[in-house]
Amino acid sequence: MMNKNPNGVSLSDSYPANSILELTLIPNGEVVKGLVYCTDEISNSIVLKKSLNYTTLTSDIRIINASCIKTKKIIAAQAPTEVVAGESSLEAAMPLPNVTKKSIEEREKRAIMLAQEALKHINQKASTEGQAVFDRLLKACNEVKWSGESIIVLNNIKVEAPYHSDNCKLLKSSVKNEESLTRVKRIVDSKI
Repeated sequence: MMNKNPNGVSLSDSYPANSILELTLIPNGEVVKGLVYCTDEISNSIVLKKSLNYTTLTSDIRIINASCIKTKKIIAAQAPTEVVAGESSLEAAMPLPNVTKKSIEEREKRAIMLAQEALKHINQKASTEGQAVFDRLLKACNEVKWSGESIIVLNNIKVEAPYHSDNCKLLKSSVKNEESLTRVKRIVDSKI
């Protein structure tokens, strides 16, 4: 749902991105000039960018509530893509990325999936030290899961509380598993 200004027009239409505006603010009539970087319908705000000369800072960013704008003057409907040295102090347009609803939804789904996956690795019954050992093993071995308060690594090694190398045991004996056990014991004893 898009918020509308009192005149029924969205902020992004009233204050288009990459346009250069001069705004007079209430209550004291302060005049602010700059490039519209973006608008936010929820907070009813406009973000202006103004380049700074003769300083190590590159620009001044100002957030203005739309309800504080008395008058608006459009200096340039679309800012130039480059500013030529020695010419007027117009701002250069900020290239805005192409964002589609589909790409945002895919990004959201991926973030939710990653969060759900991360939650699977948290054991409410384990001690803080046990969870830390689990996290180290997960980072190093990738195939780690909880079995009650015990940690199962690579489906071959069981690490039981209190989560020290003495508590690492093979579930299936083999030469390869012995090497894995040695590595797991080093990871369990490391305090990173």
